[in-house]
Parts: sequence; structure tokens; C-alpha cells
Amino acid sequence: MVQRVCFELRVRPDRIDEYVARHAQVWPDMLRTIEASGRRNYSLFLRPDGLLIGYYETDSVEESQRRLAESPAAARWEAEMAEFFVGLDGRPDQGPTVLAEVFNLEDQLSALPPHMPPAR
Repeated sequence: MVQRVCFELRVRPDRIDEYVARHAQVWPDMLRTIEASGRRNYSLFLRPDGLLIGYYETDSVEESQRRLAESPAAARWEAEMAEFFVGLDGRPDQGPTVLAEVFNLEDQLSALPPHMPPAR
């Protein structure tokens, strides 16, 4: 079963431009590491005040976290990224605030009886 993960971090307001620039060209070995960890449909969204929202899907959050934690490429990347965040101790990929999913359209649509007519 696919697990959907949404998380939040805070980028230092004075470092936003540099944070965006670094993510315009993520290191190829880091991209492959994320892929190999089992994460897909991974996106980051950044508000002008530094609120960062991330989203990804995976078959196992625990396995994905384990693979990233063991990766030398991820360790290097996360060490460089740590300085961009407010109120974070340790690696950014290991300590974000995970948000609870409260609604998913596809899940609810798939639970509807097949004979239910569409709304007008």
C-alpha cells in the first residue's frame, strides 16, 4: 500500500534565495539516492516567509528513512542543507514535522458505491 507523507520545515528567511538555487540542480547522486530509497512523486513547496512543505509517496516510510540514513550521498547533502533551517537539530531528512493526512480525493472516490450518480 502506498504511504503518502507530507512534512514541514522552516527555511531561514535570509537564506531562501540560496536554498531555491541549490534545489534547482540537486546533485545527481542525491537524486539517485532519493529514488533508490523508494520515494517517488517527491515535491517541495516554499512560501515566501520560509515555510517549506514537502510531499512524497513510498511503499515503506521506515525503509525509505533507513536507506537515506545509511547513504553517504544523503549524509553529505543533508549536512550542507542543515544550515538553511530554523529550529532543527540534526539532519533535515530525519527531523521534519510530519503532517497528518485528513482528506484524499482518490481514497474517498474509490470507496463510493459504483452506482452512485455524480453531483450536479
